[in-house]
Amino acid sequence: MTTKEIVVALAGNPNSGKTTVFNNLTGTHQYVGNWPGVTVEKKEGVCRYRDHRIKVVDLPGVYSLTAYSLDEIIAREFIIEKEPDVVVNIVDASNLERNLYLTVQLLEMGARLIVCLNMMDEADSRGLRIDIDHLSYHLGAPIIPMVASRNRGTERLLEEIVKVGRGDFPIKKLKINYGREVEGEISRLERLISQTDLAQRYAPRWLAVKLLEGDEEITRRFKEVGVD
Repeated sequence: MTTKEIVVALAGNPNSGKTTVFNNLTGTHQYVGNWPGVTVEKKEGVCRYRDHRIKVVDLPGVYSLTAYSLDEIIAREFIIEKEPDVVVNIVDASNLERNLYLTVQLLEMGARLIVCLNMMDEADSRGLRIDIDHLSYHLGAPIIPMVASRNRGTERLLEEIVKVGRGDFPIKKLKINYGREVEGEISRLERLISQTDLAQRYAPRWLAVKLLEGDEEITRRFKEVGVD
């Protein structure tokens, strides 16, 4: 008997191998359309793993979730509004520092995250050695080493998707300490945000950080509910 569907969003930088991971997961069981109201391509697919039906949504490739571009807004809004059961973050292991900026933003949003360290062969060829257990501990998320171009790691990724999707992996919320002065402002804004309806849909701390960044989309949302 098939259990409930697990909805998975794939997020990652451009050229991180995200599309290859999507193809490995869904094969020919995929279809292409557009995101509602825009001409940006939307790719979805399905796969079955053991007794689970997994729906995979390939989000636009982005470097951040700061809502400066349409792709960033689409990716961010899908994660916030649709609340996928799992967000799989495809990371280029050979450019770890640059790619982890998006990872941190996803964790701050409270996404149920799996990190795929793709292109591990490229990292090895450059002499890079990544302590996967150490990184997983500090991020509070499972990490899967992959070489998507050779379809290596897909089976383990599917196993982890099912674990996280069923709630079998305790995901920790990442909290970055921005320093005494900034943390003071974040705390003040969190108290104010907790009194608004937006606190029911968004993590108050994440909203506070976005407001301090001057995020236009989040600022607009506050104005829409009468908070200026």
